Amino acid sequence: MRAFAQSDRFLAEVESRKLRPAYVFVGDEAFFRRRCRDAILKHLVPEELRDFSLFEFDLSETDLAEVLDRARTPSLMAPFQIFFVKGVKTLFGRGSNEEKLATIESYCKNPNPDAVVIFVADHISIPADARRIEMQDKERYQRIREDMGPFCSIIELARVEEGEAVRWITDYCATQSVKIEADAARELVDALGGDMMMISNEMEKLILYVREKQRITLGDVETMVLAAKQRSLYELTDAISARDRVRALEMLDAILSSGEGEEASIGHVYMLARTFRQMLVILERNVRDQRMLWAALWQGFRVPPFAADDVIRQARRFKSKRDLTRAIRLVAKADLALRSNPVSKRLVLEKLVLDLTAEPKPELPGWLQEELPV
Repeated sequence: MRAFAQSDRFLAEVESRKLRPAYVFVGDEAFFRRRCRDAILKHLVPEELRDFSLFEFDLSETDLAEVLDRARTPSLMAPFQIFFVKGVKTLFGRGSNEEKLATIESYCKNPNPDAVVIFVADHISIPADARRIEMQDKERYQRIREDMGPFCSIIELARVEEGEAVRWITDYCATQSVKIEADAARELVDALGGDMMMISNEMEKLILYVREKQRITLGDVETMVLAAKQRSLYELTDAISARDRVRALEMLDAILSSGEGEEASIGHVYMLARTFRQMLVILERNVRDQRMLWAALWQGFRVPPFAADDVIRQARRFKSKRDLTRAIRLVAKADLALRSNPVSKRLVLEKLVLDLTAEPKPELPGWLQEELPV
């Protein structure tokens, strides 16, 4: 598989201990970065020596010369040292950067044989189809190749095509003595947009969930994978943002009539609150496309890739941040009602949908609010 080839090459070098003095990991696919890191820990860093062997630096906080001085210095406590260096973007800032690059070249020509330096260029996004790379990323990647490639080994961490992701899932399940239905594998990849880090994390949960029957079905994916369950949720928020009360109530009924139904009401409300908070960030940062979205939403607070465009579109339907803040307050009120053991959870959720799809009342001027009796 093409996307796996680069990290496979690095893994082979780690296992054979035939490492170059320095590498540059180019790309924001965290799955491959974790894969390479795990191989380093397994083959080069004994667990009891990790505090003395593994170091992480950020060039926005630590000077490059200091990092390389540390790399040159043999350790008295560990037989081998690994230095992960983030902030590669600072090496290509405004002005002349020849001195910084010359420092790296000098180290690579006379390196510490018991150390490896890994520069992490995760500010560049490489799509599965390299022809679709954005111009800015293409220029940044080309500059790294030209300026660092002659003395550092470039490892490309690109996104994975959906077909490759499906094959990886099938192969990985085989190593765990678990079978997965073809429809289940495709649904998992589709729901998570081919994001390999998310896919691998969800696979761990699915394998534990089906441990006894050792077979993953489409139903298992729909039950366990949050993104798969979120599809109907985003259809609900789409109807709410469009103020389409009839469609919103129909979507709510469909959600409550499937799966765990009303018993999962608090979970539904939590996901609504999360989505509205994401929309609030989108409005505050004026997000207009997926690239801006990944930069605006931090790790652990991002939307599934398949829903990115929908959430941006839905957020922009709200007239102001005040409208979204009102929605978040209504959801919080419904959450409190659900936790107070109501007679009917469905009625609480239906009232929430009615309130969310209602046009907000115009805000009174501050001086008038003060004069009105409480």
